[in-house]
Amino acid sequence: MTERLPLFPLGTVLYPGLVLPLSVFEERYRQLVADLLAGAEPYRFGVVAIRDGQETAPTGVDGGNAALAGLGATAERSLFDVGSVAEIASVEKRPDGGYDLLVTGTTRFRTLSYDSSGPYLVAETEPLAEEAGPEAGALAQGVERTFRAYQRRLAGAREASVAGVQELPDDPMVLSYLVAAASVLTMRDKQRLLAADSASTRLAAELELLRRETAVLAKLPSLPAVELARQTFNPN
Repeated sequence: MTERLPLFPLGTVLYPGLVLPLSVFEERYRQLVADLLAGAEPYRFGVVAIRDGQETAPTGVDGGNAALAGLGATAERSLFDVGSVAEIASVEKRPDGGYDLLVTGTTRFRTLSYDSSGPYLVAETEPLAEEAGPEAGALAQGVERTFRAYQRRLAGAREASVAGVQELPDDPMVLSYLVAAASVLTMRDKQRLLAADSASTRLAAELELLRRETAVLAKLPSLPAVELARQTFNPN
């Protein structure tokens, strides 16, 4: 079964279960939100990461438009084909006509085709199944240990900076997405984790990436405190 979704290209990766704030100020995306709000709930759209180009602000949508100029003809080259369905959890319209949104990632999809005939990009998508995969539980234990060591190293071993992360989810699937979101990785690494065919594949990749990053951080003389515990997470 396929689904047509309006697309929201961003310079970040949204994972299922994670919450993302968005400040909508560019006209085409104002129209997208207005069209969604005029319809029935749930208000759903697709978030896809921009392959080429970068936003000017973490929660904006206007930056990256240089990369999206003429997007209809170049979407396959400009955007990654695996994204996440976002549902609007809260919306506030600003006096300037823009919107402040809080969205939650729900399910993953793969883009099959693009329609650029309207004011914003729309895609025909197919859902991607969520599979635990072999040895997901054992891999999750290894990732949890390595992730905590990575956080301590990233925070410069300052306990105050990591004290907020006392509990990690037991579900290997949920853990795999949380670690992917909370780790400081390149866009391509984050996208590769989103597109992994199972939780075990994602966890195995994370174990390798975390070990690599921890080894790099160990060679640095000092690091500023980084509070990864502030990553917003919703297990639903």
